[in-house]
Amino acid sequence: MTKSEIAKAFSNGEFEKTYDFIAENAEWIVIEEDKFTGKQAIIDNCEKVGSYFKSVTTDFKTLNTIADGNIVVINGTAEFLRDGKRISFVSACDVYEFNDQDNIKTVTSYCIQSK
Repeated sequence: MTKSEIAKAFSNGEFEKTYDFIAENAEWIVIEEDKFTGKQAIIDNCEKVGSYFKSVTTDFKTLNTIADGNIVVINGTAEFLRDGKRISFVSACDVYEFNDQDNIKTVTSYCIQSK
Protein backbone atom coordinates (compact mmCIF):
# COMPACT_ATOMS: atom_id res chain seq x y z
CA MET A 1 0.00 0.00 0.00
CA THR A 2 1.14 3.54 -0.67
CA LYS A 3 1.23 6.13 2.10
CA SER A 4 -1.89 7.75 0.64
CA GLU A 5 -3.71 4.40 0.56
CA ILE A 6 -2.72 3.67 4.16
CA ALA A 7 -3.92 7.10 5.28
CA LYS A 8 -7.20 6.84 3.39
CA ALA A 9 -7.92 3.39 4.82
CA PHE A 10 -7.27 4.63 8.38
CA SER A 11 -9.38 7.77 7.87
CA ASN A 12 -12.24 5.69 6.46
CA GLY A 13 -12.27 3.27 9.38
CA GLU A 14 -10.64 0.37 7.52
CA PHE A 15 -8.20 0.08 10.41
CA GLU A 16 -7.24 -3.59 10.01
CA LYS A 17 -5.64 -2.81 6.65
CA THR A 18 -3.28 -0.35 8.35
CA TYR A 19 -2.03 -2.28 11.39
CA ASP A 20 1.12 -3.51 9.64
CA PHE A 21 1.97 0.09 8.77
CA ILE A 22 1.86 1.59 12.28
CA ALA A 23 5.25 2.21 13.90
CA GLU A 24 5.77 0.73 17.39
CA ASN A 25 6.25 4.19 18.92
CA ALA A 26 3.47 5.90 16.94
CA GLU A 27 1.08 8.47 18.39
CA TRP A 28 -2.53 9.23 17.52
CA ILE A 29 -3.64 12.60 18.77
CA VAL A 30 -7.35 13.40 18.54
CA ILE A 31 -7.43 17.15 19.15
CA GLU A 32 -9.46 18.19 22.21
CA GLU A 33 -10.34 14.54 22.91
CA ASP A 34 -7.56 12.02 23.49
CA LYS A 35 -4.02 10.81 22.77
CA PHE A 36 -2.91 7.23 22.14
CA THR A 37 0.78 6.41 22.44
CA GLY A 38 2.29 3.22 21.02
CA LYS A 39 1.12 0.83 18.33
CA GLN A 40 -0.90 -1.38 20.70
CA ALA A 41 -2.76 1.58 22.24
CA ILE A 42 -3.64 2.80 18.76
CA ILE A 43 -4.83 -0.66 17.67
CA ASP A 44 -6.89 -1.01 20.87
CA ASN A 45 -8.63 2.30 20.14
CA CYS A 46 -9.12 1.31 16.49
CA GLU A 47 -10.86 -1.87 17.65
CA LYS A 48 -13.13 0.16 19.97
CA VAL A 49 -13.99 2.67 17.24
CA GLY A 50 -14.40 -0.14 14.71
CA SER A 51 -16.96 -1.84 16.96
CA TYR A 52 -18.99 1.36 17.01
CA PHE A 53 -18.75 1.63 13.21
CA LYS A 54 -20.18 -1.89 12.95
CA SER A 55 -23.15 -0.92 15.13
CA VAL A 56 -24.25 1.82 12.72
CA THR A 57 -24.42 2.43 9.00
CA THR A 58 -21.45 4.57 7.99
CA ASP A 59 -21.01 6.82 4.99
CA PHE A 60 -17.44 8.09 4.65
CA LYS A 61 -16.60 10.62 1.97
CA THR A 62 -13.01 11.60 1.21
CA LEU A 63 -12.95 15.15 -0.10
CA ASN A 64 -9.20 15.71 -0.48
CA THR A 65 -5.96 13.79 -0.22
CA ILE A 66 -2.77 15.84 -0.14
CA ALA A 67 0.59 14.07 -0.09
CA ASP A 68 4.04 15.64 0.16
CA GLY A 69 7.01 13.46 1.08
CA ASN A 70 6.30 11.77 4.41
CA ILE A 71 3.13 13.80 5.09
CA VAL A 72 -0.37 12.84 3.93
CA VAL A 73 -3.48 14.86 4.76
CA ILE A 74 -6.99 13.49 4.32
CA ASN A 75 -10.12 15.52 4.85
CA GLY A 76 -13.66 14.38 4.51
CA THR A 77 -16.92 13.64 6.22
CA ALA A 78 -18.53 10.75 8.04
CA GLU A 79 -22.24 10.24 8.47
CA PHE A 80 -23.53 7.68 10.96
CA LEU A 81 -27.05 6.29 10.62
CA ARG A 82 -29.14 3.94 12.72
CA ASP A 83 -32.51 2.71 11.50
CA GLY A 84 -32.26 5.13 8.58
CA LYS A 85 -31.87 8.17 10.85
CA ARG A 86 -28.75 10.31 11.16
CA ILE A 87 -27.26 10.04 14.63
CA SER A 88 -24.03 11.87 13.90
CA PHE A 89 -22.22 13.80 11.19
CA VAL A 90 -18.52 14.63 11.44
CA SER A 91 -16.25 16.78 9.30
CA ALA A 92 -12.68 15.63 9.78
CA CYS A 93 -9.10 16.23 8.79
CA ASP A 94 -6.33 13.73 9.56
CA VAL A 95 -2.66 14.63 9.22
CA TYR A 96 -0.35 11.62 8.87
CA GLU A 97 3.38 11.71 9.39
CA PHE A 98 5.27 8.66 8.13
CA ASN A 99 8.76 7.52 9.12
CA ASP A 100 11.50 6.47 6.68
CA GLN A 101 10.10 2.90 6.61
CA ASP A 102 6.74 4.25 5.34
CA ASN A 103 5.05 3.46 8.65
CA ILE A 104 2.70 5.85 10.43
CA LYS A 105 4.64 7.82 13.03
CA THR A 106 1.93 10.32 14.00
CA VAL A 107 -1.74 10.83 13.24
CA THR A 108 -3.30 14.13 14.25
CA SER A 109 -7.08 14.09 13.90
CA TYR A 110 -9.33 17.12 13.88
CA CYS A 111 -12.99 16.13 14.16
CA ILE A 112 -15.88 18.59 14.18
CA GLN A 113 -19.27 17.13 14.99
CA SER A 114 -22.31 18.86 13.52
CA LYS A 115 -24.88 20.11 15.97
